[in-house]
Amino acid sequence: MSRRPPLIFSAFNEFVLSHHDHGAWRHPESRQTEFTTSAYWIDLARLLERGRFDVLFFADVLAPYDIYRGSRDSAIATGMQSPVYDPAVIIPILAHETEHLGFALTENILQEPPYTFARKMSTLDQLTGGRVAWNIVTSFLPGAGRNLGHHGLPSHEERYGRAEDYVNAVYGLWERSWEDDAVVVDRERGIYADPAKVHEIDHVGPYYTVYGPHLTAPTPQRTPFLFNAAASGTGIDFAGRHAEVLFTSGDARTAAAGVQRLRASAVSFGRRAGDVKILGGLGMVLGSTEEEARRLDAELREWQSLESILVKFSGFWADDLGRYPVDSPVGAILAAPDTGIVTRQALGAVADPSITFEAAMRGIANQHVVGTPEQIADEIDAWQDAGVDGLNLQYLVAPGTYEDFVDHVRPLLVERGTMRREYSPGTLREKLTGSPYLPIEHPARRHRATPSTSQENAS
Repeated sequence: MSRRPPLIFSAFNEFVLSHHDHGAWRHPESRQTEFTTSAYWIDLARLLERGRFDVLFFADVLAPYDIYRGSRDSAIATGMQSPVYDPAVIIPILAHETEHLGFALTENILQEPPYTFARKMSTLDQLTGGRVAWNIVTSFLPGAGRNLGHHGLPSHEERYGRAEDYVNAVYGLWERSWEDDAVVVDRERGIYADPAKVHEIDHVGPYYTVYGPHLTAPTPQRTPFLFNAAASGTGIDFAGRHAEVLFTSGDARTAAAGVQRLRASAVSFGRRAGDVKILGGLGMVLGSTEEEARRLDAELREWQSLESILVKFSGFWADDLGRYPVDSPVGAILAAPDTGIVTRQALGAVADPSITFEAAMRGIANQHVVGTPEQIADEIDAWQDAGVDGLNLQYLVAPGTYEDFVDHVRPLLVERGTMRREYSPGTLREKLTGSPYLPIEHPARRHRATPSTSQENAS
């Protein structure tokens, strides 16, 4: 078997009790109830670095799910992404305990002004030694909009208009405000930085006005590594302009078309196809034999909560799934005139419309791979054959999913070449792209500071 090029591996998490495990925090081998302790996250970060993962990815939400049965009570009762803590605070702790692992922070463009957000990300980039990424999102929960000073969630078009204005403001702060050699640290003259090489950005956009200068000096990456997920046409256009890593949906057999569409979007905005790294999503249940893997999967599903599943997908699909009888056949729900648009699309993909709504939802929530280490490795090869550059590994039991992967799947991937044996040096961007800064084709680069003549005597 010829050796394959290494993929990017990200560990998909959130600073919450329950995420993709759908209530399986009750599993006897789960440590998820320790999620409020730094020790839990330190152990996970060390495990991921031992396994040569590239990124610990933190998803985030800014409101409890409240569409299911018109209330946030079920989300709070089951712990489905509630309570949720701030991942920005834990990242410096984890960076101190690791040397190479990158950290991706999700923050939506409604969350805080671009001026203070730029400072926060620059601070994280400095403290991590250039190992931080920003997952750019526009929010999908109406409650988040209400909690952030809006009357509900702004329209889809407005959110992406805001996002475009927002990124241009922070690009100016990160790339243009301070020249590379602005910091001089001249002890003899008592000058730390040359004010002639620090500039206002004078950004005046349709939504944000930011004059600057940026509050921090240039950091290892300047602009943090940029993640994004996109589904709509507007979202794919935004991602094509800005993202360095993009997530694609589906499975290894259906992902190729989506991968091609995402790369084509980048090319349409003057970027190179290879400037965008595309990650698929993978969950797994591992056994030493197929029989053991199926048994462990059945046990896992017993610990999952149907209520948690319905809470999460009600939020994802903007439809109260509590209004559909769980024992109703899928076909009957599809035939009903008031079935939600996204719900109809998702259930329409169910192969057997005679199964119950409960069975369908449990199946949708458990689209993970069940098998031996060799079968998991083969699945990863299939993803690579579909054109992805990496995978976002979702835990089903934490941290057991990652322990199984590192101890049993990783050795096979290293042998095949699909996973790197050792880290390469440098920042997160250097590790994943080979370059310390964004490529010249990226829109942020047009903001890059140009050298100026220093004042003879700065004061």
